Amino acid sequence: MEGSWVSLLPFLVVIPIAVLSKQVQPGLFMGLILGSYLLQPDLFGGIKKVISYLVDNLVKTNNIRIIIFLYVFAGLISLTKMTGGIKGFVNLVGRKVKTERAAMLLIWFSTIGTFNNPNFRIVTIAPIMKLLKQRLPISVHKLGFVIEVTSNPVVVLVPVATAFVGYMVSLTGTALKLVGINESPYSVYLKSIPCNFFSLVIIGIGLYYSFFHEFTSDAKDRGTEDLRAQQEEEELQKCLQAYERETPSKPGNLLLPLSIVLAGTLFLSWWDGHTQASSFFDAFIKADALGVMLEALFITLILSLFFFLIQGFRIGELVDHFIKGGNELVSVILMLALVWALSAVSEDLGFSNYIASHLIGWIPPEFIAPVVFILGSMLAYFIGSSWGTWGLLMPLGVTLAHQTGSSIPLVIGAVFASGTFGAFASPLSDNTVTLCAILDLPAIDYARSKLKPSLIAAGITTVLYGVASLLI
Repeated sequence: MEGSWVSLLPFLVVIPIAVLSKQVQPGLFMGLILGSYLLQPDLFGGIKKVISYLVDNLVKTNNIRIIIFLYVFAGLISLTKMTGGIKGFVNLVGRKVKTERAAMLLIWFSTIGTFNNPNFRIVTIAPIMKLLKQRLPISVHKLGFVIEVTSNPVVVLVPVATAFVGYMVSLTGTALKLVGINESPYSVYLKSIPCNFFSLVIIGIGLYYSFFHEFTSDAKDRGTEDLRAQQEEEELQKCLQAYERETPSKPGNLLLPLSIVLAGTLFLSWWDGHTQASSFFDAFIKADALGVMLEALFITLILSLFFFLIQGFRIGELVDHFIKGGNELVSVILMLALVWALSAVSEDLGFSNYIASHLIGWIPPEFIAPVVFILGSMLAYFIGSSWGTWGLLMPLGVTLAHQTGSSIPLVIGAVFASGTFGAFASPLSDNTVTLCAILDLPAIDYARSKLKPSLIAAGITTVLYGVASLLI
């Protein structure tokens, strides 16, 4: 569809409604309804469109696999909590993690074992830090910020064994073919990794806030927490006493499942891709990363259930806690369904075509990369999806770079950086919503608290792209 200014309307209602309601879902839902009625402006036709977009995007293979992964992994984490895995791990590290600095070090070092997917990392480390927070005076906003800094921005820089690599290389290859470039997509992708300036800058800012500076909203955050603590102290003490009394302390019940899922993901990634690959590392690129992670997760679930049953845990109790854990992410799954549907509506309204035809023509050739980053960051903030932003912007960015003689790896890096900004900064991001659901943080308030460092990083990144464009 040819884009017009009307394609902007759904996104223009999302953020204000989300801010006023302090909930992401109402804004997304209203944006979806508005977009559907713009496409089908009659009473029942608009409703049919809403349902159609929701259903069609839910049943897409990658989308349903993401939902199953989140639900099953949350259920598995709930099982490790019920069987004493998280409590045992907290008791184990609690002997050494006695300060905020030690807790920050734990978050950063845990990246080594959880680098393959942002949501995998968040669902793994956030419950542990949430429990540790009950013993340490740490700002929950700061915890969330550091966990997110070490999630999406780190994952996009890892060139093997992540859920992102295959998708990023595929997008790069498609865009290169579009302009007639026959260079290896993976080699171009590798060249673009150092050009993802936003990831590098926000990681640096994350290190600074982790160890050398209080988080921006800490004063307000600590005050709010003090009031909340006074109101909930009696209930919390009862819960903690019951938890300490009823839950065993078995760190192996956490460490074993996590080791199996990580080792299984790495091995199956190689196994899935090795028949199509010419080298060891190429096998990881050829693998169906998301499918492999699901396989490893289901293998881990089966082996973990067997392991827990041997220890004497009842099957009915295990099933109940698995379902309870998965259900905790239903709000995240609903949010994802709305984001996917709204992104599809925006495409059918011609959003990207309108942006391309009205905002791109005036860009000087030497500033393609910084403008692509700014444009992509705005788009990513509104849709909250790094993958969606990359898919929309990559063909346009590579075409512009090719036509103007700009550095293609630099522009590809700018596209990836813009999506990373959106996944990190947007209140609509699935990473943000997943984290907030686990840490019991209001998504809009939390997103507002990290907006300042996000914009500082984006500003520095824009300058870096401007300088790099003049030098390369």
